[in-house]
Amino acid sequence: MQDGFDLSVIVFLVLAAFVGWRLYSVLGTRTERDGEPTVSRFRPVSAAKPVDTTPDDEKLIEGEVKPAADPARWRGIAEPETPLAEALDRVVEAEPSFDARHFILGGRAAYEAIVLAFAAGDRSTLKDLLSRDVFESFTGAIADRESKGETVETTFVGLDKVEIKDAQIRGKSIQITVKFLSKLITATRDAKGEIIEGATDKVIDVNDVWTFARDVGSRDPAWKLIATEAAQ
Repeated sequence: MQDGFDLSVIVFLVLAAFVGWRLYSVLGTRTERDGEPTVSRFRPVSAAKPVDTTPDDEKLIEGEVKPAADPARWRGIAEPETPLAEALDRVVEAEPSFDARHFILGGRAAYEAIVLAFAAGDRSTLKDLLSRDVFESFTGAIADRESKGETVETTFVGLDKVEIKDAQIRGKSIQITVKFLSKLITATRDAKGEIIEGATDKVIDVNDVWTFARDVGSRDPAWKLIATEAAQ
């Protein structure tokens, strides 16, 4: 063994210290700028095993009955303990992914799309949004209009109100009935271009009650219009 310090040992220690400092600077400090999210924050929840964050005093003991659903969960949609609220509870039991608020948003978009497609005679759009029976009824009316050379001009002004009126499960089908109160400008012209119904400068109120349906557990999330009627 040589006396004194070995220069190679000193160099090795310095290198080890430097590597350790670099690892700490990368792994032991924040890796995002203020206000700039990292990719990991957008990782799908399903990518990792969910963590049970339920407090111990709220976890169910084996054999214990699960508490009833929050009676206020339909706030703004249905009053607690009403037939409608109970019907929506049954829908969620059959289809846990059902979200009434998202359904209403989708219903608003579907209503406008269907009204404008019917006026324009757009069969392609209607086919994707209507059940077979309703599609045949709508396209029959369009064909009759076209055979007379009539055209419809419709401007969608807006929706004043959209509310769920009923919810049912019939067999494997979930059926949700919705009332729409809309404002439209609409006029029908004959083959000569003369207005025979409605007006191009008058806003009218339209009350419709439509029923949408989809199968329980269906992979297709789309709802289709299965029935229409004028509101009383």
